[in-house]
Amino acid sequence: MSPKYTKDWFYSRMSNLFGVRFLGKGLVTDRDYDHWHKQRRIMDPAFSRTYLTGLMAPFNEKAEDLMQRLAEKADGKTEIGMLNMFCRVTLDVISKVAFGMDMNSIDDDQTPFPRAISLAMRGFVEIRNPFVRFSLEKQKYIKDTQESLRLLRKTGRECIERRRKAIEDGEDIPLDILTQILKGAAQEDECDMEDLIDNFVTFFLAGQETTANQLSFTLIELARNPDILKKAQDEVDDVIGSKRDLEYEDLGKLQYLSQVLKESLRLYPPGPGTSRALEEEIVIEGVRIPANSSLMFNTYVMGRMEQFYPDPLVFNPDRFHPDAPKPYFTYFPFSLGPRSCIGQAFAQMEAKVVMAKLLQRFQLELVEGQSFKIYDTGSLRPMGGAICRLRPRTNSGTIKK
Repeated sequence: MSPKYTKDWFYSRMSNLFGVRFLGKGLVTDRDYDHWHKQRRIMDPAFSRTYLTGLMAPFNEKAEDLMQRLAEKADGKTEIGMLNMFCRVTLDVISKVAFGMDMNSIDDDQTPFPRAISLAMRGFVEIRNPFVRFSLEKQKYIKDTQESLRLLRKTGRECIERRRKAIEDGEDIPLDILTQILKGAAQEDECDMEDLIDNFVTFFLAGQETTANQLSFTLIELARNPDILKKAQDEVDDVIGSKRDLEYEDLGKLQYLSQVLKESLRLYPPGPGTSRALEEEIVIEGVRIPANSSLMFNTYVMGRMEQFYPDPLVFNPDRFHPDAPKPYFTYFPFSLGPRSCIGQAFAQMEAKVVMAKLLQRFQLELVEGQSFKIYDTGSLRPMGGAICRLRPRTNSGTIKK
């Protein structure tokens, strides 16, 4: 919770991956508090409530693209890899609302970006092995990852240069996250291109990967728990009925869906934890921690400890009912303190829009025989890909524009 304790050495290893600059000095990896704080101050306005309320149109638009694609497959027989579909919609959302880019990855099966992001995220795990670069069997993966990182950074550079030129030429520009960053950076005289690209890549990955994983785990648990699914669908029916698009005010009324999403994050936090460096010796609850140690805080483990959550492996959204005790300091899927995730409100708005539309339109059924193990790719994702069969809900009525 205190800026006195910096992020530890592992975050420095994510600055570069296999000799290619990756997240550099972006918001996630920057260990210099003063430099990080200046960046955060520049970017905070782009994640304010005033800005976020204006995102409902693109959230609805991209979520609707997904619903239309799913409707083509919703015959009760076709097996659909929902993790893959969620990865595509979250990529389209972050590209559009943050950087003014139309990826259209939902309809474009040839786009290289989902694979590039997956390879980069897998690198988080691979670099834990200090000998990975010397493994002959890993050489192709390393080469592919290096090419993916160059693609991501090249895309960021081109996007930033286009926007800068548009600003200089006095063109009409979208009031998105990129515009806010560039204007704030100019005011702070912090216009280093590589730092800007670092944050482009950081948002590009974090805005896609983690929300897609959360949606996938949520879908799995809803399909496993028909009573909870019905309660969530009943709430969606009551709040949005047959409306095509959600309004910002609707999100606050979807209280039970919020509880479902929070409970999913308790059991399956895409970002399983964080770590901090101790320069001086400290005693915590009678345990002496020596100086120059790293401490890992694991929200995945704490979310499954019975001393904090009775029957911890049971999926129970009522743990997050407004009247339930608050799980202080044991629940931190977006971290805590000043280094907490800048995009958490953005991510939860997006997740709620996508999930509400999905529950409004379709009945869910998990395909038998798939693995429900958790796969660590730097963030946690369902190993089996959340494969489902969908069919239209018979009582959902005609969706009204």
